[in-house]
Amino acid sequence: MRVTKHEHALLSVRQGGETLVIDPGGFAPSLGDLGDVTAVVVTHEHPDHADPRHLTELAERFPDARMLTTTATAEAAPVPMTVVAPGDEVSAGVFRLRFFGGAHSEIHSSIPIIDNLGVLVNDALYYPGDSYALPGDAEVALLAAPIGAPWLKIGEAMDFVLAARPRRAFGTHDATLSEIGLRMHRERLAWATEEHGGTFHPLDAGESIEVTA
Repeated sequence: MRVTKHEHALLSVRQGGETLVIDPGGFAPSLGDLGDVTAVVVTHEHPDHADPRHLTELAERFPDARMLTTTATAEAAPVPMTVVAPGDEVSAGVFRLRFFGGAHSEIHSSIPIIDNLGVLVNDALYYPGDSYALPGDAEVALLAAPIGAPWLKIGEAMDFVLAARPRRAFGTHDATLSEIGLRMHRERLAWATEEHGGTFHPLDAGESIEVTA
């Protein structure tokens, strides 16, 4: 299974000639050449994770793809989407998707907390969306760890990685960081990954990594 990090929160996963798209948000200027998209997962409604233009393009290019998200995101989306919740398990082509979490991390007490999904792909890749939700007791082969956000404190992100104990990890959700800030945060998450014998990969947009369960 080949995981590609795109700009900010956009990920694509390729296996057996099929593609899964995760969080096609507006900070990614384009979707690029994705191949045969079987499923799309949107973790929550914020525009850096769910861009109407990208969702419309995906629905037009891949009309048979399953598009999975929260209730609020589905209600606001320009295309039909299927609502899923923590505890659900969905199969789409070669992809087995298990959902966790439930709530977006708090940005500020004045801002309402919205629903958010974490997703475990083929019991190998885990991405928590905008949260520190863990995938139950599942062993994480590869963790896409949020690394910069208005809601993120780097010490809490480090604790999340320590708790997840991934064999490998890389940073995502990074468009708000400067070059210096990104390097600093990567160093912190690398330390947390290595504490349990894992390896951290500083992937830039367009770079990929292979993973198996």
